[in-house]
Amino acid sequence: MSKPFKRLLLTGAAGGLGKVLRDRIKPWADVVVLSDIADMGEAREGEEIIQCDLADKAAVMKLLEGVEAVLHFGGISTENTFENIMQANILGTYNLYEAAHKQGTKRIIFASSNHTIGYYKWTDYIDADSPTRPDSFYGVSKCFGESLSRYYYDRTGLETVCLRIGSSFPEPANPRMLVTWLSYDDLEEALRCSLFTPRVGHTILFGASANPASWWDNSKAAHLGYVPKDSSVQFADKFPDTGVYPPADDLATIYQGGGFAAGGPRYRD
Repeated sequence: MSKPFKRLLLTGAAGGLGKVLRDRIKPWADVVVLSDIADMGEAREGEEIIQCDLADKAAVMKLLEGVEAVLHFGGISTENTFENIMQANILGTYNLYEAAHKQGTKRIIFASSNHTIGYYKWTDYIDADSPTRPDSFYGVSKCFGESLSRYYYDRTGLETVCLRIGSSFPEPANPRMLVTWLSYDDLEEALRCSLFTPRVGHTILFGASANPASWWDNSKAAHLGYVPKDSSVQFADKFPDTGVYPPADDLATIYQGGGFAAGGPRYRD
């Protein structure tokens, strides 16, 4: 029985979430093409492994041959120097979109980040139309990817869902993640909805589970039908209220970006 896609590309396949998704996405394609600059091990049944530097335009053009859809998780996933981020996340994302356009790829699911809006406060509640407020060079690179994907949709019709991933780990590691946590099952469901909704145009989807508290309004992505099933409430007792609170000027507990907003130089009071 034929699967929905003949060739589905996962970039960043050697990364943390790439490893999680590797087996989960196999039912969606006859061949899952796994790509990363790092070692991905041996190809398993239904896989094709292509080691590729996204900053290499010719290599990316070849990588996209015959690919119908992309889950773009490639690039640097933490704060780094601008020079490194520029190569992996900015140039690499441009190369991917240009190749996808020229090779006839129909849809990209772009692994964006909550760090595109990390300088909103914990007291803010925002939606997809709220202006970006990146908290790091990494966040800036994800804002670039979102803008680039909007350009390619408006210019060429290449559809994108920008999935602003919160914190996708087995469980929350701190109180902030009780708000931003995205379970692996809900991540898979967000990707499924993003891939199989008939028309997505250009959509921004906040990637979080059904947590008790939320900073993000997903109503503008309702057409995707994403309904998370998990909740961080099961982990709330790991972070009991001790009556000892961070200082009032602790940036990690003021801004949604947490440690990203607190790190690096600050040029204002």
